[in-house]
Amino acid sequence: MQRPIGIFDSGVGGTSIWKELYQLMPNESTIYLADSKNAPYGEKAKEEILQLSIKNTELLLERDCKLIVVACNTATTNAIDYLRKNYNIPFIGIEPAIKPAALQTETKKVGVLATKGTLSSNLFYNTSKLFASGIKVYEQEGKGLVELIEAGLSDSKELKNLLNQFLHPMLEEGIDCLVLGCTHYPYLIPVLEEILPKGIRIIDSGQAVAKQTQSVLESNVLLNSSSESSPKKLFYSNANPLLLKKLVNRDDIEVSYLDF
Repeated sequence: MQRPIGIFDSGVGGTSIWKELYQLMPNESTIYLADSKNAPYGEKAKEEILQLSIKNTELLLERDCKLIVVACNTATTNAIDYLRKNYNIPFIGIEPAIKPAALQTETKKVGVLATKGTLSSNLFYNTSKLFASGIKVYEQEGKGLVELIEAGLSDSKELKNLLNQFLHPMLEEGIDCLVLGCTHYPYLIPVLEEILPKGIRIIDSGQAVAKQTQSVLESNVLLNSSSESSPKKLFYSNANPLLLKKLVNRDDIEVSYLDF
């Protein structure tokens, strides 16, 4: 099945998910939408997030996508139920990796860095309740981080100062796992590794999302098993295609501006 996988995010962060998808399934064609013009979704009302998610979904369906990865924690928590009910196509969502953190923590104390829209969602509450019984979860809104990453400032002094401010209270409490609850945040890992004491695990959901996508494609007989095809890797941004190209950092991708 050579139709593409569609992926959308409130900007460039979901490219961290795209990389995991490509590593696991290099034969699959992909179309990525970076809605950077409207980033971050985490600050928006639920209805606006839903309308943006519908717009992104319909753009990907117009391009004949066979499955859509909602590569945004906030869009997943606020829109994926609606999308699944109203479109006849599989959707894969993103949620903070509370379960693996709960399994790996030795101090029984876990930090979660996420957007306001994720931390205040029912999905986050239910996931924490289900998997973090007996675990103390310390939540921290990463206010301002997405904007800095979208501006190409993921190594800036301003960003490092924000991270220090956000992480200090959790470190004081004795966390030994930090869950990255936004697909933009894996791009902060080099800086986080500088800031965090050794031995603290940084956990994101990218690999699990890729495996789930592969499993759903297989069960729906949608997987492209041909190794002879030349998969397309199309990326569209409505704000900053150059940043998209820089983050993905491959010569075999096609990056374009699209007004959506």
